[in-house]
Amino acid sequence: MDLVGQIVPFPFQNLIKMIDNAGKNALIFGVRNDLSLAWSVAQKLHQSGCQLTLAVASENVSEIQHLVSSQNMAAAVVSVDVRSDEQILEAVNEATRSQQSIDYLLHAVAYGDHNVMCSVVPGSKEEPSAYLDINYESLVDSFNISAFSLLRMVRIAKPFLSKGASILALSFDAARQIYPGYAGMSINKAALENIVMYLAYYLGKEEIRVNVISAGMVMTTSAGGIKGSRTLRKIAKNSAPLGNIKAEDVGNASLYYFSDLSKKVTANIHYVDGGINKMGIFDNEL
Repeated sequence: MDLVGQIVPFPFQNLIKMIDNAGKNALIFGVRNDLSLAWSVAQKLHQSGCQLTLAVASENVSEIQHLVSSQNMAAAVVSVDVRSDEQILEAVNEATRSQQSIDYLLHAVAYGDHNVMCSVVPGSKEEPSAYLDINYESLVDSFNISAFSLLRMVRIAKPFLSKGASILALSFDAARQIYPGYAGMSINKAALENIVMYLAYYLGKEEIRVNVISAGMVMTTSAGGIKGSRTLRKIAKNSAPLGNIKAEDVGNASLYYFSDLSKKVTANIHYVDGGINKMGIFDNEL
């Protein structure tokens, strides 16, 4: 048939069905509540047919169990302290209880107190540290939770990862640019992105890919604790080519990495921020 000059409708319904994760198994670390970026990722994976295990901090277990139930989501919820090898192994064992392997692993865990952030939210009675006075113990604990935990997760989960498995971490642009209200936490994000690159190298021979999404500012519970977060949202709204993002945008991007569409993509830093990371000057400065 000669199709020259004819308009052929694009089968969008087939595109929607392209990402089919039926039979796939995901282990997600870091859902805090329904505002979490990790929760948006979990929702997208659930909608694509993926089996889920959510590994969350002990204080969030009951809330996440209620959230899962209210969404009619068939997902196991387990308590985990990512500083503990034993508790991570328990999460891995739960994830492989009905399926022998893990196809997708999400690292969405970060923590830093005011001694690490070098800032406090308005109205707080705490006194922030000066950058030169960052408390060593606080920084090391923050690094352990926010960055090194990825190495720990992958080391423990590796025997259970399927061929072609995908590992994804969530980061922030403070890994490469100055955000005074983020201060010491930026050390952790820079380390996290470096760990992603080296894991991608060492696991590539086993066809396991490792990538990171650097997300724009979304007003999650954690973001609310960052001094200047609302100002950053305002700047992005006015100056980013595509404006501000939503948690759903991060979930959508993650679905690309948690599918066969990205099977030859690894060691990538994927910006989901409306393009703000490329802006050298903002509209309100012109």
